[in-house]
Amino acid sequence: MTNPLISDSTLPHGLPPFAEIRDEHYLPAFEQAMADHRAEVAAIAADPAEPTFENTFVPLERSGRLLRHVSEVFFNKSSADSSDEISAIEEKLAPDLAAHEDAIRLDPALYERISAVHARLNELGLDAESRYLVERYHEEFTLAGAGLADADKERLKQLNAELSTLSTRFEKNLLADTNDLAVHVDDAAQLDGLSPAELSAAEQAAHERELDGYLITLVLPTGHPYLARLTDRGVRERVMRASRSRGIHGGDHDTRDLVLRITSLRAERARLLGFANHAAYVTASQTARTPDAVAGMLGRLAPAAARNAAAEKEDLRASAGFDIEPWDWAYYSEKVRAAKYDVDTAAMRPYFEAERVLRDGVFFAANRLYGIRFEERTDLTAYHPDARVFEVFDEDGTAIGLYINDLYTRDSKRGGAWMNELGERTHLLGGSTIVVNNLNVPKPADGEPTLLTYDEVGTLFHEFGHALHGLFAVTKYPKFAGTNVFRDFVEFPSQVNEMWLLWPDVLDNYARHYETGERMPAELVERIRASEAFNQGFATSEYLAAAMLDQAWHRIDADARVESVEGFEAAALREAGLHDPAVPPRYASTYFAHTFSGGYDAGYYSYIWSEVLDADTVEWFKENGGLSREAGERFRRHLLGVGGSKDPLEAYRDFRGRDAVIEPLLRRRGLDAAG
Repeated sequence: MTNPLISDSTLPHGLPPFAEIRDEHYLPAFEQAMADHRAEVAAIAADPAEPTFENTFVPLERSGRLLRHVSEVFFNKSSADSSDEISAIEEKLAPDLAAHEDAIRLDPALYERISAVHARLNELGLDAESRYLVERYHEEFTLAGAGLADADKERLKQLNAELSTLSTRFEKNLLADTNDLAVHVDDAAQLDGLSPAELSAAEQAAHERELDGYLITLVLPTGHPYLARLTDRGVRERVMRASRSRGIHGGDHDTRDLVLRITSLRAERARLLGFANHAAYVTASQTARTPDAVAGMLGRLAPAAARNAAAEKEDLRASAGFDIEPWDWAYYSEKVRAAKYDVDTAAMRPYFEAERVLRDGVFFAANRLYGIRFEERTDLTAYHPDARVFEVFDEDGTAIGLYINDLYTRDSKRGGAWMNELGERTHLLGGSTIVVNNLNVPKPADGEPTLLTYDEVGTLFHEFGHALHGLFAVTKYPKFAGTNVFRDFVEFPSQVNEMWLLWPDVLDNYARHYETGERMPAELVERIRASEAFNQGFATSEYLAAAMLDQAWHRIDADARVESVEGFEAAALREAGLHDPAVPPRYASTYFAHTFSGGYDAGYYSYIWSEVLDADTVEWFKENGGLSREAGERFRRHLLGVGGSKDPLEAYRDFRGRDAVIEPLLRRRGLDAAG
């Protein structure tokens, strides 16, 4: 059998031949890729020559190329277009890949070579990126347990294998439960408040499941965008309760035992590796460095956020005439926003037609800042019919790579929004960059326009910031390519890109009424800007509740015995001062995909940690020309373009001329004057 995953692609930029790839190709490709990688690494470890940078680190960076390619294709598929077959393959692969990584990271001969070069680092005269490569390898292998005794290594391998399987099962269960708990509505009158396009999307979702009426599919966070507009309080309650009940109603999709087992095993692994808890283990290799630093940041923000949320709740209660429940918050906050600022976010949707937002907003801003342009390649096939392929060109006409936009929700796609990479450019290996943006926008029926909410427009700009990071980062070594940076820094470029959503030149170019072509009224834009700090007590509190919950789960020690997920969660939120039933965490434990299956374990704090840099950077852009090629080029050269090839805070200092300060973030979130 000819396997298209193993053969070199003949398509532009090495785009995988998705039309030829079948489910049965994945396992054989992984088996060969892992075997090839093990052989490559074994040759390095067995080299009788004295360890040098050239005979150890360079071949390490050349190794595993096929495995990297197959993994990128498969895990993009499993997240964006899964199936029972793909889920079964992923569950089979999880322990195999964990064992493969352990076989490399825990190889004593390889670690001895890495340590030998690291010990002579100051004598080698390496360039900055090569020196940093040695430092990163040594730190990562050490933290992975390469220096443990043999018996401890065996236990570590068992822990890693089981954790990989459990995390995969969590994601699978959550997707299934999210689909099962979609809210079915028979009567369109119960969906009063939704736009015609949203009704069309709900009707289409029901039709795809062979149901009459309408279906409200759930999104990943606790809240649902429709809660701001549904006038029927009973339907709002049904949607919120469905969202909150994911993983807790028993049966095959319950995730509570998975949460308890995952956190227990992570704590045991951390102790085995010499750390007090999993949070300490994770932050040791991030810019935060310690859980105490994270706690200091979150603890500084939480009291002010909670006070602001309490004041906001009083305003909502006065508007509603009764005590606010979690399913009421979004609905009445829109009423209060309209009363205070004369802003109706639902009335903005006709100005946010998806194609115009993408081409005349997102792409336009990137062109003005960085000189790049996008051409759709309808001749190239992506992994799903809804995914569109664009070729990206630099200002001088040089092709940079491909950008794939996958906008719509479907049952086979996990919730949320994210960016994947299917290829990277490096000086060592060449190659081309391919990046994917995934969102979960409800798809209307054929012929109906896709009108985005204000939040969805922000999400598109955010995810495109990740895409730019991937497209622009050109490094010498694959380890640093694309968005391979510290996890508590990776959100920074994407957050910065959100600033262009309301930038006058950008907004004026894309915010046009989809029927009349009229610009969004200037007075509406000004009211939007005036209301930017509105409801930030709630927004900050729901985020901090999730971030502090993530930290709490991962600060337990290996001897802790947690009996109840719900009890632990309630206690953690009370301790954080964020236990308000009307303001549930953005993610509860049982559907917290970021921390139990998404790679953000003990790292969900990263969003606000990065936002300190983001808010400070927005101030810099405002002071230095805003949407200009000069400003964009500086940001690209010092931050986006370096990938992970230097310490991110050092890269920030190169760009800004100093460390970031927190005051712009406090002003943005309305926390500077609280209390």
